[in-house]
Amino acid sequence: MFSPTDIQTKLEQILPRVTKPGRYTGGELNQVVKDWQNTEIKVALAFPDLYDLGMSNLGVAILYNLINQRQDALAERVYLPWVDMEAEMRAVNLPLYSLETKHPLVDFDIVGISLPYETLYTNALNLLDLGGIPLFSAERTEEHPLVIAGGHATFNPEPMHAFIDAFVIGEGEEAIIEIIEQVKKWRNNGSSRHELLSNLARLWGVYVPAFYEPVYAHDGTIDHMETLHEHAPMPVIKRIVPKLPPPVTRFIVPYVDVIHNRIPIEIMRGCTRGCRFCHAGMVTRPVRERTVNEIVEAIETALQQTGVEEVGLLSLSSSDYTNILELVKAVSERFAGQHVNLSLPSLRIETFSVDLMDALRDSKRHGFTLAPEAATERMREIINKPVSTRQLLDTAREIYRRGWTTIKLYFMIGHPSETLEDVQAIADLCKAVLAEGRKVIGGRAKVNAGVSTFVPKPHTPFQWVPCDTIEQIHLKQELLRRELRGKGLKLNWNDPHETMLEAWLSRGDRRMAEVVYQAWKHGAKFDAWKEIFNYAAWMDAFNLVGLDPTFYTHRKRLIDETFPWEHISTSVRKKFLTEDYLWSLRGQTRVDCRERCFACGILPTFAEMRSLNPGEVWQCPEVKPKTQRLKAASTIQVDEIPVITSGD
Repeated sequence: MFSPTDIQTKLEQILPRVTKPGRYTGGELNQVVKDWQNTEIKVALAFPDLYDLGMSNLGVAILYNLINQRQDALAERVYLPWVDMEAEMRAVNLPLYSLETKHPLVDFDIVGISLPYETLYTNALNLLDLGGIPLFSAERTEEHPLVIAGGHATFNPEPMHAFIDAFVIGEGEEAIIEIIEQVKKWRNNGSSRHELLSNLARLWGVYVPAFYEPVYAHDGTIDHMETLHEHAPMPVIKRIVPKLPPPVTRFIVPYVDVIHNRIPIEIMRGCTRGCRFCHAGMVTRPVRERTVNEIVEAIETALQQTGVEEVGLLSLSSSDYTNILELVKAVSERFAGQHVNLSLPSLRIETFSVDLMDALRDSKRHGFTLAPEAATERMREIINKPVSTRQLLDTAREIYRRGWTTIKLYFMIGHPSETLEDVQAIADLCKAVLAEGRKVIGGRAKVNAGVSTFVPKPHTPFQWVPCDTIEQIHLKQELLRRELRGKGLKLNWNDPHETMLEAWLSRGDRRMAEVVYQAWKHGAKFDAWKEIFNYAAWMDAFNLVGLDPTFYTHRKRLIDETFPWEHISTSVRKKFLTEDYLWSLRGQTRVDCRERCFACGILPTFAEMRSLNPGEVWQCPEVKPKTQRLKAASTIQVDEIPVITSGD
């Protein structure tokens, strides 16, 4: 076993031979180093990718701050080394370690792995392997750390079920504290690992996969999920934090450049827009907001404690924040003349958004980003993003008039019912936006088009639809490459093979766990990095396991199919998602649910949910007083969802 002193000695030998050694040293401003020997519970917060990405993850920063506020617990950071550092570590048998105290990963009581996206799965296995922890949960003993995972990619936990002891479904601020308490009791009473998992399964939002077993139908789909333990709930309902805790202000300041070198302040959580492709918009309901004063004070404190000059006011839809005008005015006035660059990402396509950005007087004029997602009004109605082309062009014109020279437009190809004419419209719309810019600022106008490929995600209205094939994606991308050429136009697109991987992992069942394992054994890691991504390793893994990858990507689901993630509830009811999918087939849109509630089923707190009896109703807090009269539309029934079959 390596001690922290041994690890430090080895690091001094190998760091001169790797790129960006600052990724692996720790010692940054605002890191928290506690007395290891006198702290009862040690938590490793592991982000299974490079330091450069993990340091920008707000979720990890939130948990780091919360845990280190406790006297009985400490949290330290662990990131995955790049391939050169990994090779050096394996050559000298150096285990993966924490940055704060250089303790090996295996020395911690809890290893919490953040999984915000599916392409981190093989990295998670690599992280455990480098840390000396058995990959499979069933092979761990009382001597090993408890391995937990959370993040948006865990709303379908099944492809990673074999490797994770327990998943936190939903928001982790309160759940992590309850898990720490359970681990403390377990360590003190000397009970079995099975007993610990049993106690964890009783916690709201905690999913212990060992206590569940899928039953497959003859066609390979899921017939139903069985529980194997009396304390295993069915379904597992996501954890919701009723009130957002105070924002983090004491951020760690990295030594090297990271992907987002800014202070992230979450101004609100959740979204009421209802875009049908958007996983985050569905799983983060309901909306919760921070007050203007809390946000402004947090910015001021964070600036003092970090010295960072860029602040991001984060949310899924910043211009939907109730007091957005008051907030922008307060921020602009408080920090005027301080050369602080403030950004409001995720703005709606309207001139109001331009006015908001313009009000941040000291902010630099970087590229202004708009996300129409589709280029025809027909397609935008299908995906429930009803923005007119005229409105988009009017907004673009105002952006150029206010001093921005580059507009970034984000689109997706592969939406349900998309045709080549809809793809051609992407090129036409980009050219039309550029033409508006040239009318205003001449040849300085630029349009950058980012075109990703749609993946139908779990817990969304589009979870029933198939993905485009690789051949279809290539055809559409070739059209765009041919059309989007010339001065002022730039096109970015993603590899169709990466789209297939994301689809397999996000829509997979438990059988995908063996595919993940075999892919990792055959060299798959850093799947989100183009220079490392090994598609052949994944195809070899499917062949070894005997699974057809198209089963997960190109097969259209019947309306009554039981999904692999059916036993995981986001509190948005399947009945609502089904109805919204059927609406999409007719091009029927929904208004913002702050204007009218459509009874999606979201519940604010576990206590309120458990207090209702069958037949009782609960009023959605998002419905404004003026729509309270729509009682029939804005209440939900606490009873069983009627089964909708393929013949209905």
